Amino acid sequence: MPRKNPYAKPDRYTRAAKDAGYPARSVFKLEEIDRRTRLLRGGMRVLDLGAAPGSWAMYAAKKIGPSGKLLAVDLEPLGCALPPWASFVQGDAFTLDASTGELAQFAPYDVVLSDMAPRTTGNRVTDQTRSFELFMRALAVAATLGGPGSAFVGKIFMSDELPAARAELRKHYAHERLIRPQGTRAVSTELFVVGLEKRP
Repeated sequence: MPRKNPYAKPDRYTRAAKDAGYPARSVFKLEEIDRRTRLLRGGMRVLDLGAAPGSWAMYAAKKIGPSGKLLAVDLEPLGCALPPWASFVQGDAFTLDASTGELAQFAPYDVVLSDMAPRTTGNRVTDQTRSFELFMRALAVAATLGGPGSAFVGKIFMSDELPAARAELRKHYAHERLIRPQGTRAVSTELFVVGLEKRP
C-alpha cells in the first residue's frame, strides 16, 4: 500500500494563506522570521532568490512599501502580481551576473532571502547535499550583493553539512540565528539560517 503524501492535504496554514491572498503557506514562515529578527522595514532593498510562487516576495514588498525596492528571481513564473516597486526576473539566479547585471540592479541589498529547495529525489542524502549546495550559493550571492549591516535568510535541510554552512555564514555576518518556524510541517527537515549585521 503506497504511503500517503503528507504535503497533499491542505492544512490550516495553507488555508489561511489562501484566505489572505498569498499563493503558498510559506508566507507564515517568513512572517515569523521577520517578527523574531526584525528583518524587514520600510524603504529597504530586498533580493528574493527562488521566489516562486511568490508569497515571500508579496510579504516583503508589503513590508518595505513604495519607498523600497524588491527584486524577485526564479526559474519558474510567479503565481501572483507584485506592486510597482517590485520586479521579477525569470531565470537562474546563479547564472545571472551578480556584480553588474540584472541581479545587482537594486544592490547593495539590505536583505537577501532564499527559500530555495532542490527538487527532491526521495534519496535523503542526495536531497540534503543539493540543499546544502543551494544554501551555499545563495549565501555567496548575499556576500557579494548585500551591503554592510545587511541580513541573509537561507533555507537548508538539516544534515551533517549544517555546521559547514553555519561556519561559512559566520565569516560574513556578526550574528547568527537558527529558526524552525511553527509553519514548518512536522515531516520536514528544513530550517532557516539567518545572518544579521553583515560585516563590511
